[in-house]
Amino acid sequence: MSLLFLEDDPWLLEHDSCEKLHRDIMEQLTIRQKHPRNTDKYSQLSASIRLRLKQYNNEVSQLNQKLDATSKSNNITPAEIERRTRQIEILHSKGIQIQKMFDEQIAIKSLEERRELVGIGTANLEISPSTSYSIGDLKETQIRMLGEQDEGLNNLSKIISRQKDIAHTISNEVDYHNEILDDLDTQIIRTDANVRDETRHVSVVDRKDKTCAYWITIILLFISIIIVVSV
Repeated sequence: MSLLFLEDDPWLLEHDSCEKLHRDIMEQLTIRQKHPRNTDKYSQLSASIRLRLKQYNNEVSQLNQKLDATSKSNNITPAEIERRTRQIEILHSKGIQIQKMFDEQIAIKSLEERRELVGIGTANLEISPSTSYSIGDLKETQIRMLGEQDEGLNNLSKIISRQKDIAHTISNEVDYHNEILDDLDTQIIRTDANVRDETRHVSVVDRKDKTCAYWITIILLFISIIIVVSV
């Protein structure tokens, strides 16, 4: 049975490449957690992590296929095959852990934004590379945060209800004042019409007074002429 020199084995080099890719993804996860979910930087890091995670899983799968092919050719010892099989299992577990951490970060970021929306405040929920959250822990955190969110929504509902009552009261006051203004406008129109009528009456009386004065003057002049002529 021929043996390859391990330091020249391409499989080991590809394994080291997978380990480096794992470290790069974990570093990007840490950086992404520091940015708000609605920023361009967060979106760019998310896209890069998805792409690298897919690459990582493909490389792990290729390592497994190459190990099967090598084991069938009897180029390495059974002990080395067993060791490499365990290494592949570790890489596979790391891939699952990365995917889990990626999804948990999204869930926690979403809960943080919902908490901020109702004014509850944010909790210190950053995930570091050395932190491991179980599904039970995440569900418990979500239940607690949703409970706090419900309480905040109830408070918000009460505030909105009070504002609605205030708005309804203001609307009633506005309607009342509009009715007063409508009545005042009607009275102003009536008063204006009365003023115009009285103005016409005054004009007629004034003309009559002037005509009467003219006739009196004419009569007096006529009498004066008769007296002068008689004398």
